[in-house]
Amino acid sequence: MDRGLQDSPYACLRLGVALVLMTIGGVGMYSMPVALASIQAEFGVERAAATLPYTLTMIGFGLGGILMGRLSDRFGVIVPVLVGASSLGVGFIAVGTAPNLFTFTLAHGLLIGLGCSGTFAPLVADISLWFTRHRGIAVAVCASGNYLAGAVWPPVLNHFFEAAGWRPTFIGVGLFALAAALPLAFFMRRRAPLPVLSGELHGRKDLHARPLGVSPNALTAVLALAGVACCVAMAMPQVHIVAYCSDLGYGAARGSEMLALMLGSGVVSRLAFGWISDRIGGIRTLLAGSILQGIALVLFLPVDGLMSLYAVSALFGLFQGGLVPAYAIIIREYFAPGEAGLRVGIVIMATLFGMALGGWISGALFDLTGSYRAAFVNSIAFNLLNLTLALWLLRRARGAPLRTRPDPAGSIP
Repeated sequence: MDRGLQDSPYACLRLGVALVLMTIGGVGMYSMPVALASIQAEFGVERAAATLPYTLTMIGFGLGGILMGRLSDRFGVIVPVLVGASSLGVGFIAVGTAPNLFTFTLAHGLLIGLGCSGTFAPLVADISLWFTRHRGIAVAVCASGNYLAGAVWPPVLNHFFEAAGWRPTFIGVGLFALAAALPLAFFMRRRAPLPVLSGELHGRKDLHARPLGVSPNALTAVLALAGVACCVAMAMPQVHIVAYCSDLGYGAARGSEMLALMLGSGVVSRLAFGWISDRIGGIRTLLAGSILQGIALVLFLPVDGLMSLYAVSALFGLFQGGLVPAYAIIIREYFAPGEAGLRVGIVIMATLFGMALGGWISGALFDLTGSYRAAFVNSIAFNLLNLTLALWLLRRARGAPLRTRPDPAGSIP
């Protein structure tokens, strides 16, 4: 494939389509935080039990990411996107008609989780192959679709929940996903310029035999553990802010607005961190994001006023948006392009396991203590683990060559 397609107008157009697809697919992540109180009341269960559909969705999202990454590496990104869009649409229709919590949880976890996976990790990995000079910002723009979904969907869902109820709303979302995402998927038929990249970047096998002085699998495991830790920390505000506001007496609508503000700020954060990562690399970007996320989590502890919560929610979004895209950048810096789909899928799986675990632990700690204070403390502790791993990666990176850093002219050394 012609290398001229990299950083080209076509690549930018493809990036725009990927952004839209990820925004549509992201509804699967953000429907449950908005519906949490409604689901709890509908099925008459405790907070931790009502969080299980979200937990299982994140597990399905994560496991599906590995499968979708493998499919993307082998057949091109169109296959996981088609599978994901179909599963997402059918899944929302299924949960909208679920007769009990077990059926609801199963459909949400298996169908919607798989649907989300087809419109996240494969798209991030694919876009990383279409850009060289501006890879960091391109990956950040693509990954921003996940947070753009968080800014768009909560208020939309909350409006229709109040107007029509959660069941008709979920069925409508399923029909919309099928009608909108499936046609867009066919724009992604062209394969990424992998053969040219492989030829240029693999002239010296020793550059990627032991990235950062460890085996590729060991480095992937460290990145996965870091992903779990950062997202357990991240899950507390993202999953429980709506319920937290309801408990404080501000109502679900205010909580939905805070979630939208948080994730809308995350879009700005991801773009800013993408620009930064093009200049300082993925590992330093991960470290900076970890420090800032920890600061924001600490700020949640002393505040419970409405305006203060709006402010801290916006700050949290601005501080933590660069964390997940940084893992994709690190993988593209230290691994072979032909491994991008699989390894990004593995690490994204780990981050989603972290979101699932963090959402459930926060609910369980709330049930145990009657407040969210212990849940915030737990999030801060996991953030410290992520920070420790980021510091370890930085120490290993000193003196280790980046494999894919372009020169000002866009060539690859």
